[in-house]
Amino acid sequence: MTAWLARRLAQMIVVVLGVVTLAFLLAYIVPGDPARLVAGPNASPQAVASIARQLGLDNSLWSQYVSYLGRLLHGNLGTSFALQDRSVSSEIVRALPVTVVLAVGGVLWEIVLGIPIGIAAAYRPRGVLDRVSTLGALVGLSAPPFWLGLMLLYFLAYKLSLFPLSGTGHPFIWYLILPSFTLGVGGAAWYSRMVRTTMLGVLRSPYLELARLKGMPERTILLRHALRHVLTPVITMLGMDLGYFLGGVLIIESVFGLPGVGQLAYNAIGTLDIPMITGTVLLAALFMVIMSFVVDVTYTVVDPRVRLSRR
Repeated sequence: MTAWLARRLAQMIVVVLGVVTLAFLLAYIVPGDPARLVAGPNASPQAVASIARQLGLDNSLWSQYVSYLGRLLHGNLGTSFALQDRSVSSEIVRALPVTVVLAVGGVLWEIVLGIPIGIAAAYRPRGVLDRVSTLGALVGLSAPPFWLGLMLLYFLAYKLSLFPLSGTGHPFIWYLILPSFTLGVGGAAWYSRMVRTTMLGVLRSPYLELARLKGMPERTILLRHALRHVLTPVITMLGMDLGYFLGGVLIIESVFGLPGVGQLAYNAIGTLDIPMITGTVLLAALFMVIMSFVVDVTYTVVDPRVRLSRR
């Protein structure tokens, strides 16, 4: 088990380093001059050269990369090119609570909508609820998140004035209901189909048929035995979704005007703010590998077969 943990931690470090390296290189491949963007379109060449020297952009790419890794080892993500030399870490810390609440809300919508609908559809296959849920899942999976967000804003926020149009305010949760629903509805549609398919196979298994013949109540069969087999793939997908959401959902935060990590990344890409781009990408990679690790450890704890295979 100790050897498996050591290998897993080493893999996590390699993955994060690889993602950060790719983000750093891609930021330089994209056409554009960060020094020119910081100086402004009317700045003189001398001013642009001075800003490039101050930002360290006149050094070689390798020198900048080594310098960045050195700062990263000390927990320094650098300073933003575009946000008046504010530190990347402070901006991420300021934006992270919005993204965390949005991510948790999206996962909750996936659980609340997807799992019960999938169970109900599997319990009465080819029934009315099964057909309605199939149609709803098709719509949920097909609708682009930005389109769904704009439609919800138009009808529920603009026309009916039931929700705020954009940004954050008081109460904080009220401003995140529509964004979190937009974030979670696609996953809920996917979970409903996955739970239905898995549940159908379990409910038709011989050992559950034997339990019915012995007089075991359907509720016990459904919740105690069948649902247990469904939770394994659900836990995996929920862990990955939460890690992805925590990294910053750029489209959702941009549509709803939320000052989260995704919005930071979007603005940084537009201004070629290399420290902010690499900082937000690093955060996303960390959340993904951490949640993947948490899911693996959860399997090891709850499933004896997995625990034995990792000794």
